[in-house]
Formats: sequence, C-alpha cells, structure tokens
Amino acid sequence: MNYRHSFHAGNFADLVKHALVLWLLKERQARTGALGPVAVLDTHAGAGLYDLSGDAVRSREAEAGVARLMT
Repeated sequence: MNYRHSFHAGNFADLVKHALVLWLLKERQARTGALGPVAVLDTHAGAGLYDLSGDAVRSREAEAGVARLMT
C-alpha cells in the first residue's frame, strides 16, 4: 500500500480523528480532576504541518473537510 498523507491532509476523517482525541483528553481531565496542560505523544503524527495548496489539491479531500470549517 502506498499512502502519502499529504494527499489526504485535512479530510473529513482527519477532522473526526482530531475531534475525538480532543474529546477523549477533555473527558480524561474531567474524570481525574487534572488541571493545566496535557502532554501527548503521537507516535503516528507524520509531518505535523501540511500545505493544503500542494498535494492535497489533487485529491480535493480537504475541500470536504477542513476547508468547510475555514469558510
């Protein structure tokens, strides 16, 4: 399988994943009574910053994902 995230960055699945991670972290903080910042180590983070005017334009997946939130 040949997968390059730069073609899929910002798509709907990315938004769902990030929303779920944020929700899980907030729930954990609420249940444990933790205050302050939380450190997270993402072992599959990739580049961390993607140019949505590059490879992502070819797949157009970001148009149905993050671009809808930014408009």
